[in-house]
Amino acid sequence: MTHTDNPCFETSVNLLNDPQNQRVWSIIISLFGDMAQQPKDQISGGALTRVITPLGIKPEAIRVALHRLRKDGWIESVRSGRASVHYLTEFGRTQCAAVTPRIYAREPGAPQSWHLLIAAETCGQAALDEALLLPGYIAVNRTTALGFGPKPGKTQDLLALDADNLTLPNWFKTQLFPADLSNSCAALLKAVNAIPDPAPDLNSAQVATLRTLIVHRWRRVVLRHPDLPANFHPAGWVGEACQRRVFSLLDQLPRPVLADLCETPEI
Repeated sequence: MTHTDNPCFETSVNLLNDPQNQRVWSIIISLFGDMAQQPKDQISGGALTRVITPLGIKPEAIRVALHRLRKDGWIESVRSGRASVHYLTEFGRTQCAAVTPRIYAREPGAPQSWHLLIAAETCGQAALDEALLLPGYIAVNRTTALGFGPKPGKTQDLLALDADNLTLPNWFKTQLFPADLSNSCAALLKAVNAIPDPAPDLNSAQVATLRTLIVHRWRRVVLRHPDLPANFHPAGWVGEACQRRVFSLLDQLPRPVLADLCETPEI
């Protein structure tokens, strides 16, 4: 069966695909992070072609993206007979492993205690910028950050306030979930609600294509969306509904065995 033999597959790809924001190297990382994150996992050039070209991406673009990923230390490529195989480097696996729990979390894991760090316009900005490089901090605006857990013991030039019983005004919530993030999440929800449930006759490459698209779109939302409790969400935030539909679809699209991704001419 070819990709064009399945109208359900084509419809789903068209609804999920986002050519205006298509970075081929990022799509490849979404594919490897979802299906080939273990040290011995490899994906052949032919399999990459079968999975990614239905998105309207040409093999030449895949080769350019692989070159960039090799140059940046994410991926290694080796010859295997007449074909090439590609795999994540130790650096690539480490980077993927760092975000995997967040991408695939089905239940919120937000802490119960919080603190605020506040800088003045003319003092403390450098210290705030350093704090925002640490895990567990979310920028509210240029001078304020929300942090998980109790306030740190040393805060240099910053005002630190424990905020266990924090009551958030609407403007604060909107700062945590800016319009572009909310719009991206709403667009993804619209797409995943519109696509039909996966057909049982999808082949392994088609399953991999749909999984890659869903994970890629969700990753671009969830890694920008702080894991905060519902009372921190602005009106109209659809993250929970989007999450439920994303995982409903992924459950219907079990990860294919890499060996089942049939070979085509290598890239």
